[in-house]
Amino acid sequence: MHAWPAPEFPSLPVTGPEVALHDTATGRLVTTTPEGAARLYVCGITPYDATHLGHAATYVGFDLLNRAWRNAGHEVVYAQNVTDVDDPLLERATKVGIDWVELAERETELFRQDMTALRVLPPDHYTGAVESIPLVIELIQKLEAAGAVYQVETDLYFSVTADPAFGEESGFPREQMLEIYPERGGDPDRPGKRDPLDCVVWRGERPGEPSWPSPWGPGRPGWHIECAAIARTQLGGGFDVQGGGSDLVFPHHEMCAGHAHVADPGTPFARMYAHAGMVAYDGEKMSKSKGNLVFVSALRNSDIDPMAIRLALLRHHYRSDWEWTDEQLFDAVDTLGQWRKALALGRGAPAEPVVEDVLGVLASDLDAPAAVELVQDWVDATLGTDGLADASDPHAAASIGVLLDAALGLQL
Repeated sequence: MHAWPAPEFPSLPVTGPEVALHDTATGRLVTTTPEGAARLYVCGITPYDATHLGHAATYVGFDLLNRAWRNAGHEVVYAQNVTDVDDPLLERATKVGIDWVELAERETELFRQDMTALRVLPPDHYTGAVESIPLVIELIQKLEAAGAVYQVETDLYFSVTADPAFGEESGFPREQMLEIYPERGGDPDRPGKRDPLDCVVWRGERPGEPSWPSPWGPGRPGWHIECAAIARTQLGGGFDVQGGGSDLVFPHHEMCAGHAHVADPGTPFARMYAHAGMVAYDGEKMSKSKGNLVFVSALRNSDIDPMAIRLALLRHHYRSDWEWTDEQLFDAVDTLGQWRKALALGRGAPAEPVVEDVLGVLASDLDAPAAVELVQDWVDATLGTDGLADASDPHAAASIGVLLDAALGLQL
């Protein structure tokens, strides 16, 4: 599967600091220390509907990490999946009367267009669930050899107790896991399971559903094993950061880690886990079931500048939960107009301290709101009467323009 085209990434005249992130597993701010290229895995979409602003906030958030690493002088290897066969996709295809493959391809292409418009750097490895099936089978065989897989009717389950570290990524007590699990695709009450928290790694064939051959009979991969297999293959063990929305902390990332730990004892799945907050609209988290989605493509088709969408997202810290309003978007449009006016002057307030400060706050847990405020201060100084009188930097606008692009992904 191919990703979207990469935007030009400008080079800054200075090197940014090493990046520190809030690690979900430890609850602490931890400095990333890539050995060789920085390796990032971010869980991708299930393409049964268009990209909404909750998705966009997550991918823009981790795009900041990609850029901060590059600005710190690191090469980056970025992998992302597409869950192009799963229950929500099949249910949606049946409901609207369309072939599930056609639906997945259509919505994946729309996602590519949205990411291109938002200038999100594409992954180096963009892998669909269907094409990952050989990798999934290989991983299940390793788990089976370790005695961590058992059968319930035609399905295979992973035994969570096989991983001594199970629970360390989320830090959730068992009672909380049992409460959350059925809300996020789990089946704790299924008869025949050894532990209510055990998860499906291979779903046996059901009538009317797609399936693929395997040593255990026809079927398709479970969700968690898909990401574990892709990440291990594309990035290797102990990659630097596993990222995604905060709703993936459990069970998804916990289960992925469990699969990898059992398959490769002594090797961590990821060295760090980072999670983006949830975006609400009309008082509740954006979700298909609530019908309160704001689609990136709909905004673009309404002639909204994609850079205004991106700026509106950047005004919220990637880890925060927040609510989208139309006023935020309109304010971002006005702000971009002001910034473009300042950049058009050419000369401006000194840019060098702004460049260093912006790189600094982004290296400290990707603090985009602080970076936006620093740029706004430069704009105010440049456009203000006093600022113009002291606008001694003839290259200020060019320097700030490159900074906006390289660090924040805003091309103005």
